[in-house]
Amino acid sequence: MKEKGEMMDRRGFIRRMAGVGAVIATSALPVVADDEKPAAAPDVFPKRGQYERLSISYGIVKVGAERPFSVLHISDTHLTAAYDRENSKKQQLHDSRTTTFGGHQEEALRDALAWARQHVDYVVHTGDLIDWQSEANFDLVRKYFGEAFIGSMGNHEFSTDMWLSDPKEEQTEAYKDNTRDILQQVYPFDVCFQSQVIHGVNFITLDNVYGYVTEKQVELFLSEVNRGLPIVLCMHVPFITPDIWRVTMRYWRDKGPMANGEMPEATGDYLVQQNDPVTREFIHYLKTEPLLRCILAGHEHLTFEDQFSPTCREYLVGGNFLFCGREVLFL
Repeated sequence: MKEKGEMMDRRGFIRRMAGVGAVIATSALPVVADDEKPAAAPDVFPKRGQYERLSISYGIVKVGAERPFSVLHISDTHLTAAYDRENSKKQQLHDSRTTTFGGHQEEALRDALAWARQHVDYVVHTGDLIDWQSEANFDLVRKYFGEAFIGSMGNHEFSTDMWLSDPKEEQTEAYKDNTRDILQQVYPFDVCFQSQVIHGVNFITLDNVYGYVTEKQVELFLSEVNRGLPIVLCMHVPFITPDIWRVTMRYWRDKGPMANGEMPEATGDYLVQQNDPVTREFIHYLKTEPLLRCILAGHEHLTFEDQFSPTCREYLVGGNFLFCGREVLFL
């Protein structure tokens, strides 16, 4: 999601990697050095713990797992690093966007991962781990997640130089093809579509960063449905319900439901999901698919949940750069 004052419209062959999955086990998380561990609580809160900065919400999903397990869902870290040797556009973005996101994104990520090691079994990150492409940001991806990290792409993963890009960025598969191979080398998971079974639950992640899905992704999803397992769908942009749209517009545009309950006009991703025929039909199908039990998404930088279908709860998590996360217990 773009910040207020920087709002921008969002709008290949799908490749799987054998043996990769949708989440990272906390046992595979890196052990950080002592000088990188979360700081002790400030003196003003002497009785509080080291993770006081984290804002953790919770959810419980009765999915039919073989045994209970928990996941820390985080999203939208928006790392804004750039080496001195990188070009002037990267330096300008570093200065501007670090100010936008407060400059504590890496600390927030470290806090979340350290907390996860102590409290949950797995971690899911649903995109915008980086704010734009840079050598330094890519090295941070490798540093914190290495070969083990699995998640989904965000729209910012595909951003080369944001508003400084020449030619201008487009919200198309053709535009993503320009850097898809680069991202595939940096991120150790299939950046388009993937699946992993955890305790009898099929975690599926897909790239829907401009609001739409492709015919190939739908085909792959249907092949996973044929396995007959309960499904948790992880992606960056939520499949927007009317109430998700109301709170999104309230948060980003100071419009919407809280005063009069009226439905704001559909724009952006919500309009794409209504108008793109493949995506519209896929969403309609998902609302009738009993194996879909949960959706995990981000993008909007707010924490909210809504009933997507009779069998599926959809959870949005606030920005990791704001120290937000959600623990979900799967039963």
